[in-house]
Amino acid sequence: MIEYTQLTELPADYVKRKVDEFLHEDMPDDDKTAGGIYRKGNLIKAVIQAEDDIVLSGINLTPLVFENNEVKILHNDREYVLNETIIATVTGQAADILKKERVYLNLIQRMSGIATMTAKYVEKTKPYDVKILDTRKTTPGLRLFEKYSVCMGGGHNHRMNLSSGILIKDNHIKAAGGVKAAINLIKEKHYSLPLEIEVENEEQIKEAMEAGVDGFLLDNMNREATFSGVKLIRSYPQGNDIFIESSGGINLSNLSNYVDTGINAISIGSLTHSIKAADIHIEFEKL
Repeated sequence: MIEYTQLTELPADYVKRKVDEFLHEDMPDDDKTAGGIYRKGNLIKAVIQAEDDIVLSGINLTPLVFENNEVKILHNDREYVLNETIIATVTGQAADILKKERVYLNLIQRMSGIATMTAKYVEKTKPYDVKILDTRKTTPGLRLFEKYSVCMGGGHNHRMNLSSGILIKDNHIKAAGGVKAAINLIKEKHYSLPLEIEVENEEQIKEAMEAGVDGFLLDNMNREATFSGVKLIRSYPQGNDIFIESSGGINLSNLSNYVDTGINAISIGSLTHSIKAADIHIEFEKL
């Protein structure tokens, strides 16, 4: 059964490097406003507060963004926190905190938005032991942050990138000249990677099973076609060991059509490509 590496922790050196990049983008020659108004010795306390019921993701970025300041983390990633909950505080030089607040909020709001939405999907699929997967439809430059957030919401990571797994899709099949041809060309490379193929009908399933694959992505199949596809795959001697995921147009409103079909997972591109940012606010207190 296919199981990809799960990003349950963000490497501190990676986060620091990305944060430095984002801060430089936002202030290539310092913050002229905060730098012009505040002087050394102007201390403030930044109170970071949820403005809605959310699942936290990204709180561990706080000390890496606001380094050289006093940081108190009051709640952890994965936690479900209620509206008006104070999740962290930062105390230090006003100019330093103010010049970093927007970058920090942009990150933690997006990350917590992903975790919060993922948790809603996971709650609906949990009774059926169906995993919620992310996709590669991530924001360029933010993939690790976004995939980590899916894990914080209780979801699972699909392949991290094009190098970490084989997924033969429709255009690959066309380029190769057919399902069997595509699979055989991949097998000639002797990759030590899971091999999954996207299929649209039962004829493609039969070809793929004969050629030998580790998993199927049932693309844009309705409930009836999904039931039928799963039954066909499981009917083969090795069928129970095959990983099966559904994808394409599945959302919270129609999720129930798929959870009891016998699939192992559902991949949801919208978890990262069109998510609503969580409402998180920073209130400043002058000291």
